[in-house]
Amino acid sequence: MGLFLNILVDGAAYGMILFMIAVGLSVTMGLMRVVNLAHGGFALIGGTLAHWAGQDLGLAFPLALAVAMLGTLAIALPLERLVYRRIYGFGELQQVLATIGLTFLIIAAVNLWQGSALLPVPLPESFARPVDLGFRTLPLHRLVVIGSGLAVIAGLWLLLDRSRFGIRLRAAVDNRGTASALGIDTDRIYMVAFGLGALLAALGGILGAELLPIDAYYPLRYMVLFLIVVAVGGLGSIAGSFAAALGLGMIETAARYLAPDLATIAFFAIVILVLALRPQGLMGKVSA
Repeated sequence: MGLFLNILVDGAAYGMILFMIAVGLSVTMGLMRVVNLAHGGFALIGGTLAHWAGQDLGLAFPLALAVAMLGTLAIALPLERLVYRRIYGFGELQQVLATIGLTFLIIAAVNLWQGSALLPVPLPESFARPVDLGFRTLPLHRLVVIGSGLAVIAGLWLLLDRSRFGIRLRAAVDNRGTASALGIDTDRIYMVAFGLGALLAALGGILGAELLPIDAYYPLRYMVLFLIVVAVGGLGSIAGSFAAALGLGMIETAARYLAPDLATIAFFAIVILVLALRPQGLMGKVSA
């Protein structure tokens, strides 16, 4: 029983990190129809800025987090206007080439600025405070990560399913010309949605730096993992991304506890099986 509960807690924390980073990719790929392979680069930018603000500038964690989030947004929005806006509606190959090129530019910039060593994000001392759950003692940071993930999915559900912004975003994606004719500022809608995805990636990169360490090659190391979460969950499905991230986090954690030598093989075997049975993902729609 104790082993099961340990897997549950560690898997939930790991899954929440995957969700916070990958859900922005689900928004851009599933709702905005952009194959954004540079998405992990925004997690890298957020983590790097948090490291710089906390380690080099000596700012407290809340201020370092704010600097990192605002800095990521300040980089993401001009990129959306100058780069991404030019590839909306292009074929997947052109989008892949453009965004993978952008990924290498981000990697090169971080490597030039901070080097290729690990970039630890200084967390508050309170995050290391042990919390007794009865069956196990774990740092408060794990519970903060789980709570943040739950807050993110609740906020996204309200924003995308229960607000005028969500209605306008879906309208702009389904038929951009008609949406514009009805007075919807589709350029602004796309920019806000893209900025939201970048902010979530940065938040996940910062809070998850303990489990997914930040370095200059972070986007390449975890790109496939984020794509797997989106594919298994179903393109454009926030609930699907949440279920996939949580499930995959549990599976990988359980495999590492029970059979560490076979963990990677077991993880990818299960992913292949799920996609073979449901190519559209857990909650994705079947293409007509």
